Amino acid sequence: METNLVIEGLKFMILGMGTVFVFLIIMIACMNIMSKIIHRFFPEPQPGAPAQSSQQDNKKIVAAITAAIKYHREG
Repeated sequence: METNLVIEGLKFMILGMGTVFVFLIIMIACMNIMSKIIHRFFPEPQPGAPAQSSQQDNKKIVAAITAAIKYHREG
């Protein structure tokens, strides 16, 4: 009953690497499917769409950050 440990090691290496490879392929496929589902039900806003409220929100945020920096520098 003689076993070649090198051959057994290669078998386990191929089995392990094959398992990881199959897992990664399945994971990539699932991520692509999830991405397509998300893009279908939650599309990104088109450029050039009216963004009046977001511009006002950005101005408020910039004003708040500027006031915080000024307050921090003064005292």
